Amino acid sequence: MLLNNLAVLPTVRLMKHSLSKLALSAVFVMSAQYASAACFADYKAKQDNPLRLHYGVAEVSKCSKKTAKTELSKRLASKGWTILNVMSVFDESGLAERKDSAGSNYLRY
Repeated sequence: MLLNNLAVLPTVRLMKHSLSKLALSAVFVMSAQYASAACFADYKAKQDNPLRLHYGVAEVSKCSKKTAKTELSKRLASKGWTILNVMSVFDESGLAERKDSAGSNYLRY
């Protein structure tokens, strides 16, 4: 009976329009939060003559081992290091457990 009442029809249309805008806004907010989520990688690198090895943690632009390796190769090469392996990529929840192991190479490169 309520939906058949022509006097209520403009209000129903307005509510539908408002709900559509609200849903679209929620999608944009969630997308922005996902896009801005920090991503990190832990890696192993080496220097030659004399041989030196290090384990480190660095922030990277995407949570992908391939992307992390490309980014870190460039950063480390500028300081004379060669990347050996990207062990994993993770979000900020994995930082604390790796801090002590990385020592001075924690978020250095």
